[in-house]
Amino acid sequence: MMQPLPLLPGTLDLLVLKAASFHAEHGYGIARRIEERSDGALSVEEGALYQALHRLEHRGALAAEWGTSANGRRAKFYQLTPAGRQLLRQEASAWRRYAVAITTVLDGA
Repeated sequence: MMQPLPLLPGTLDLLVLKAASFHAEHGYGIARRIEERSDGALSVEEGALYQALHRLEHRGALAAEWGTSANGRRAKFYQLTPAGRQLLRQEASAWRRYAVAITTVLDGA
């Protein structure tokens, strides 16, 4: 199995926003969704994940509520707010533009 790729600076918040856009999820679930959706190419370190969750909650992009996880443990569940949906659209658009620009340079003669 190949080693996961390191996350590029500035991509973790975007990935967390996208992972939280489906339904309320606890931190471990968000990390698993990112890993699964990337077919294991991306892995989020726990410390970085919780910093991103707190940062996005503080910015008003995520709302958090305590609940019980599937294994019966108390966990904080995060859900995208309307401001978070707008931020996700903006960040995803910027990332797509960036990716197209890099690809254009790499594929050019």
